[in-house]
Amino acid sequence: MPHNGGTRAAAPGLRAPGAGAADTGPSPPVPDRSPRERALAFAGAAVAAVYVPGPTGGELGLVESAGADIEAYGLPKSVPVPGDSAIAEAFLEGRPRWLTTVVPGSRAGGGWEPPDTELPLAVLPLGSAGGDWLGCLVVVGDCADGFCAEQRDFLERYAEAIAGRLRGEADRGAPAPLLDPALRSMRVGSFALVPGTGVVETDTALLDLVGIAAHAFDGRTDTLLSYTLPEDVPALMSVVEPSAQLAGCRELEFRIRRPTGELCWLHLCGRVLRGPDDRPRRVVGVVTAAPVLRRSSSDVARIQWLTAALDEATTVRDVSRVVVAALREPLGADRVALAELLEDRLAVSVLDPPTAESWPELWRAQWRSEWPDAPVSALPTLAATLRDGRMSLWPAGAALEPGLAGVGPGGLAVLPLPARSRVAGVCLVGWDEPHAFVPEERALLTATAGLVGQALKRAHAYDAEQELATMLQRSLLPPRLPELPGGIAVARYLPAKRGLQVGGDWYDVIALSDRKVALVIGDVQGHSAGAATIMGQMRTAVRAYAVEGHPPDVVVSHANRLLVGMETDLFATCCYVELDLEEGTALFVRAGHLAPLVRRPDGTAEEVAVEGGLPLGVLADAEFPLTSVALAPGSVLALVTDGLVEAVDLEVDEGMRLTRQALAAADPSDPGRMADALLGEAGRREDDVALLLLRYDGMRVRPVRAGWVVWRLPDAVMHARRFTARTLRSWRVGADADTVLLVVSELVTNALVHTQGPVRLDLTLAADRLRVTVSDSSPRAPAKPVVVDWEATGGRGLLLVEAVSASWGSVPVGGGKQVWSELVLTTGAGRGQDGDGPDGQDRQDGDGPGGRGERGRR
Repeated sequence: MPHNGGTRAAAPGLRAPGAGAADTGPSPPVPDRSPRERALAFAGAAVAAVYVPGPTGGELGLVESAGADIEAYGLPKSVPVPGDSAIAEAFLEGRPRWLTTVVPGSRAGGGWEPPDTELPLAVLPLGSAGGDWLGCLVVVGDCADGFCAEQRDFLERYAEAIAGRLRGEADRGAPAPLLDPALRSMRVGSFALVPGTGVVETDTALLDLVGIAAHAFDGRTDTLLSYTLPEDVPALMSVVEPSAQLAGCRELEFRIRRPTGELCWLHLCGRVLRGPDDRPRRVVGVVTAAPVLRRSSSDVARIQWLTAALDEATTVRDVSRVVVAALREPLGADRVALAELLEDRLAVSVLDPPTAESWPELWRAQWRSEWPDAPVSALPTLAATLRDGRMSLWPAGAALEPGLAGVGPGGLAVLPLPARSRVAGVCLVGWDEPHAFVPEERALLTATAGLVGQALKRAHAYDAEQELATMLQRSLLPPRLPELPGGIAVARYLPAKRGLQVGGDWYDVIALSDRKVALVIGDVQGHSAGAATIMGQMRTAVRAYAVEGHPPDVVVSHANRLLVGMETDLFATCCYVELDLEEGTALFVRAGHLAPLVRRPDGTAEEVAVEGGLPLGVLADAEFPLTSVALAPGSVLALVTDGLVEAVDLEVDEGMRLTRQALAAADPSDPGRMADALLGEAGRREDDVALLLLRYDGMRVRPVRAGWVVWRLPDAVMHARRFTARTLRSWRVGADADTVLLVVSELVTNALVHTQGPVRLDLTLAADRLRVTVSDSSPRAPAKPVVVDWEATGGRGLLLVEAVSASWGSVPVGGGKQVWSELVLTTGAGRGQDGDGPDGQDRQDGDGPGGRGERGRR
C-alpha cells in the first residue's frame, strides 16, 4: 500500500494521561500477554481502533479497538465524513497519514478534551472494494518518538489483512471481530522477553514457523536459538541480549533448520523498550516467514538471498521454485518460465502462473502433462539465443514470433543459463505492461542466470541419482503383496530425508501354502547403497529359506549365518511371523527388532511379548526363540521399523506408545488408511520407515484335510487308493471319485518309481475344490515327456493328470518337493466341508498294511 511517509502536521497536542513530557518509552497500557498485544507492543501502539462507514455514509463509526481506553487517548466513537479531521481526510484521500501531533477528531466542536501529552498518530485506509474504501485503522503511538520504518511496514500489512477480513463480511457496518483474525491470517508470530532471564513468551504462530510443537516448548530462549544456523546466531543474540546503547527497532533475516531438516528463512522485527534506568528492560517483536526479498531490497541482498536459497535447492523442482520467487515478484514480472536443455530439446520445469490460459496459444497446444513441451522449433529467436549463449532483452513492441511475444508483450528477458562452458537451460521473464530494463536490472539478471545455471545442472544430477535410487529401492522391495484367503496385508515405505532415497529397511509377505503366510520386516544398519544391497540379499535369503518349508526359528537362524558369512561390518534386525490363517496361530521370532504390535477386535492395542534374540550378523551360533500367540478374527498385526517410532526428539518408548495409541484409534475396516494414519503427517523423516500391517479375518471356508504316509510295499498304490476312497466317502464326494483316484494313482506311482525315501499323500477339500498333494524327498521336479507315441510304455501319467486337473504343479520344500493337483468338483457332488464322517464325527484312520493315515481338521 502506498503511503505519504513525509506527512507531518502540527496540531493541538495529543496527550496520554499522567505521562511526562520526556517519555523514554513506557510500557503498553495493557500487559502484552496475548499475541495481539505483543504485536501491538512491537508496533509501538497504545491504542488500535477500526472505523467503518455508518449506514448513511455520513460518518465513520468505531467497531473494534484494542489496547488502552480510547477515550483516555482522545479517540472519538464516530467521525463526520467529510470533515477536517485526520481520520476523515485519510479515508477520503485513500492514503495513509503518519502524523506527529494531531487531533484525531474534529478540530472544532469535537466534544472531547485533549490529553496532556503529544503522541504520534497513524491513520491507514482499509483497501478499497469496487472503488470505495472500507474504513480506517487508527493507531495511537505509545511514545513521542513516532513510528519507525519497521513499525510502519507492519501496520500497513496489518491494515491490508483487516481489509481482507472486511471484504468477506456481509454486514460491514457491524462486522465480526477483525483485529485478532486479521493478525492470524498474516501468519505473524510474536515474542516478548526480558534480557538476561533466558525466558521468552511466544505464541503458537511463532512455534509453527520454527517447527516446534506447542506442548514440547519449554519457554527457553536457548531452545529457539538451537534451531538457528550457527552463522546467524550472533545477529540474533544482538536482539535477545541488546546492549545498553541499543534501543528502538531492529530488523534482520535469519535461517533456521526445522526438526524435519527443512531450511527456512525468517524475518524478525524487534523493539527494545528501556526502563527508568535507561537500560533495556523488555524486547518485543514479530517474526514472519521470509521466502523472498521485497522489491525494495538491494541487488546485493537479492544475490545473497538467491545464493543461499539455491544452495539449499536439491531438485530441479526446488530450483524452479527459487527462480520464480527471486524474479517474478521482486521484478514485478507477469510470467516466468524455466526449462532444462536436454540434448536438442527443452524440458519445461516450471511455468508461473501455472494455468494454461496465462500462456500463448502455441504453448497451450503443447500442454499434454504437468507442463507443456517447449516449442523450440517454432521459436527461432529462442533457439538463436541458446546458440549464442547471451542474454537477450526485448522491449515492448519488439518484432518477435507470436509464441514469444505473448509471453512478454510489455518486455521479455531471455536468459540462457550457463553451466561449465555449456548451456544448462533457459529462463524467460515477461511483463504485460511496458517495462524498461535499467542497467542495474541487466546486471542482476546476468548474475542470476549464472547462479541458476550452476544450480540447475547440480539439481539435474541429483534428480538422476534419486531416480536411480528409487528404481533400486523398488526393485529390492516386493512390487505387490499377495492376496490372502484369510486376511489383508498392506505395507508402506518412506525413504530417509538425507542422502540417497534408498535404505536398509525391508518387508515381505510370503505365501507359504494355501493356509500359511509369513510376514517379515527388517532393518539393515544405515541408509545407503551398501545397506540397500545387504537388504536385498537378506530379503531374498529369508524368502528362499521360508518357501523351503523351514520353521520360523530355522529361517532366521539360516539368515543369520548367511549374514555372518558375508564378512560385512553391517548388522540387521528382523522380525519374522508365520501365521496359520485357519487356526489364527502366529509364531514369532525376533532378532534384535522392535516388538510387534497387535490391535485386538475390541479396539485395544498392545505390544506382543516376543522373546528376543541378537541382531543378525553378530554371532553365528545365536539362538532365536520361538513365541506362539493366538489371534482372533478381526485382529490387526503391525510390524514397524525404528524410523517410525524414533527420532532426535522422540524416544523409542514414547514413539511406541504413540504408535499404539494411533493403532487403537485407527479404523480397521480399511487397512490402507490405517497404515497412512500410523505414518502421520510428518512426511519424510531422519531414518527410512517400513510398516507392515495384516488384518486377520479368518478363513470363510475352513478346509478339511486328510493325510496318508505311503509305505514302500508292492501294493502301496492300492492302499493309497483305498485311503482316498474312504476319505471321499466320508466327505460325501461321489461323482468325481474316479477322477480323484486316477490322479492319486499317477502321482503316488510317480513318486514311488522315481524317488527314494518317504512319500506322503495329502487331501484337502475347500468348497468345490479338492487338492491332491504328494510329497517326496527328491528336489527334482517331474518332467513331462516331450513325445509319447503308441509304442511308449510310460510317460502318460503326468499328461493324464494335466488333462483332468484344473491346475497342477510342483513346489520345492525343505527336504524335497510337493507335486499337487487341484480339481473342481462337479455341481451337485455331496461334500462335508466340516470334515465329518457319516455319523457327524471326525474320524481317524488306524494303521493299515499299506501305510499310516490321519483325517479330520488339522
